[in-house]
Amino acid sequence: MKVKFVFIYILVISAIVFQACSRKDDVVPTGGGEMSTLSIQFDNIVGAKKLQLNTGAYVNASGETFNISLLQYYISNIKLQDASGKTFVVPQDSSYFLVKEGDGASQFAKVRVPTGDYYTLSFVLGVDSLRNTMDISKRTGVLDPATGMDNGMYWSWNSGYIFFKLEGTSDAVPADPSGQHKFRYHIGGFGGYSAPTINNIKTVTIDLRNGGIPRVRAGRQANVHLMVDVLKVFDGNTRVSLAKNSTVMFSDFSTLVANNYVNMFFHDHTEN
Repeated sequence: MKVKFVFIYILVISAIVFQACSRKDDVVPTGGGEMSTLSIQFDNIVGAKKLQLNTGAYVNASGETFNISLLQYYISNIKLQDASGKTFVVPQDSSYFLVKEGDGASQFAKVRVPTGDYYTLSFVLGVDSLRNTMDISKRTGVLDPATGMDNGMYWSWNSGYIFFKLEGTSDAVPADPSGQHKFRYHIGGFGGYSAPTINNIKTVTIDLRNGGIPRVRAGRQANVHLMVDVLKVFDGNTRVSLAKNSTVMFSDFSTLVANNYVNMFFHDHTEN
């Protein structure tokens, strides 16, 4: 009986080791262990126009003219896949970025990856539930709640990050008590800590082949140039009217906005 138990134990351990080795193989792309820098650029536009804070005038599918005074969003959990289908996952501690229009440096997410050629890029638009609930001492850099509050990207009352923030003005929006026609879209929600709530965490996957794959090599930096079309916030699967929805925050309607903005990203070209 003891021999049979030992035999079953060995089989179970072997299966676990085999699965672990398989997972390990799946996250090591071809190209060897040498590391180099890959840059991912987030170039914000509105339809066919370059985004210009405060001065640009844009029109959505509802025919409403608006301008933008603030745009910020979190990018995290970056992964890259090579031609053979093997995936490299950027270590989480090095995989959180806050993109801010008006801060050019923040629009380049730079990560260290093994040298090689990559065909697919994926990332999370937002902050995953693990980091939302992790001890605050382990949330540093752009995830520091104190910094997040300075940037207006953290809800202290909800203990969660705002994934995407868009603000501006439009004559289509009813005037507030101060006479201003402001709109505010603050989208977050990681699914809840102790009970299920809104979950607006979105994963974006982009095929890089048509625009040119990044060829990551030692001694030089490849740059994947993504365009981010903010007009998709209003003109996606759901047509969003500023007149009807001037303020969207932690509400069911925010899920419709998130389902729209997940389609903002497309690959323009790669600079090798």
